[in-house]
Amino acid sequence: MSREIIVQFVGFEAGALARVYSFMVCEPSAEPRNFTLTISNSAFDDHLISYQDAPDIRSRKVRRELAAYGNYPPETRLDITNADFEDYRSTHSRRQVPSPFARKPSEDY
Repeated sequence: MSREIIVQFVGFEAGALARVYSFMVCEPSAEPRNFTLTISNSAFDDHLISYQDAPDIRSRKVRRELAAYGNYPPETRLDITNADFEDYRSTHSRRQVPSPFARKPSEDY
């Protein structure tokens, strides 16, 4: 993927079955291109992804497709799949929040 490329988030539409996110990809030597990415609502409902993680997953998917096809992927409409969620989870560990009921470490004085 060229370093001169700009991936700009345009917006999203929340539908009955999915959220559809729009992106515009710009580079100096070509006309801007529009891409859409779809995440099913069930992915959010089933806790496969959080709303806070969705922007990072979408950006990674667009950039991965651009890199794989020399900035010109054959498809401009992409679905975020379970494999994308698994890949994201495997590379982003959740921060462990200590339980308020956990045993306190013993201190030696």
